[in-house]
Parts: sequence; structure tokens; C-alpha cells
Amino acid sequence: MTIIDWVILGIIGVSGLISLVRGFVKEALSLVSWLVAFLVARYFSGNLATLLEDSIATNSVRWMVAFGILFVATLVVLAMVNFLVAQLVKATGLSGTDRVFGMVFGILRGVIIVVALVYGAQLTGIPQQDLWWQESTIIPYLETLADWARKTLPSAVSQVLAA
Repeated sequence: MTIIDWVILGIIGVSGLISLVRGFVKEALSLVSWLVAFLVARYFSGNLATLLEDSIATNSVRWMVAFGILFVATLVVLAMVNFLVAQLVKATGLSGTDRVFGMVFGILRGVIIVVALVYGAQLTGIPQQDLWWQESTIIPYLETLADWARKTLPSAVSQVLAA
């Protein structure tokens, strides 16, 4: 195994350990929170930007500030919800099971992160040029997963990722 293989295993392992500590419920709600915060900011920043016209003259800055305010505010509110749900899980005595499922979730997230990095690297000349890539024990398996993901993803998503 090469250094890059150890880095890959490290990324997957750290993701799994973080999720083991936090638990599945916290990890899943955290992921949903980021998605919801982005969507809230994306769809409502125009409304807030209109309210900020008197305070911020530059249109682009006004939109960025509105997006940032909504994104952070949504994350804060959902973090409080996440905390309350985590306390509920702890009170029900499911924390051990929650942590095991959290570790599985974290390992899967780590694999997805590494596959995404391999997918991005495949769009460059790295696989053909760099010896460390070619000598890796793990990367061929990740390339297979990246190719499968490319074929499985809807064509619109694949086109955006390849652009």
C-alpha cells in the first residue's frame, strides 16, 4: 500500500470515528440541516435582499449578505432542533445503537467523499501522469465506484459534474 492508500483509509476512518462519536441521528440531521439551510437561503434571499435595499447599496453585496444571514440563521435554528432530538435519543436509551449506525453512516460518507475526489481527479490528467495514482491498491476500486456513479447519476447531474 502506498501513502495515498493510507490517506484514503484515513479520510474514511476519520469520517467513521466522527460519526461514531456524534451518532447517526445527529449526523443525518446535520446533513439535512445543511441542505435545508442552503435551500432556504437560495429561495428566500431575494426577499431579504429587497428588505436590505436601504441599508446596502450594492446589489451583489446585498444578495450575498441576505444569503449569508438566511443560511446561518437556518443552521442555528436547525442545530437547536438537532440538539433536542439528540437529547431525546439519549433519553430513550438508544445511544449505543445510534452510535453504531452513525459509524456506518460516517464510513459511507467517507467513501462517497473519496469517490468524489477520484471522480474529480479522473477529469484531469492525474490518473495517466502520476505514478502514485497508478501504484495505489485502493484507487482502482474507487475508480470502479466512480464509473458506476457516473453511469447511475441522472444525465443532468453528470453533465454538471463534468463541466
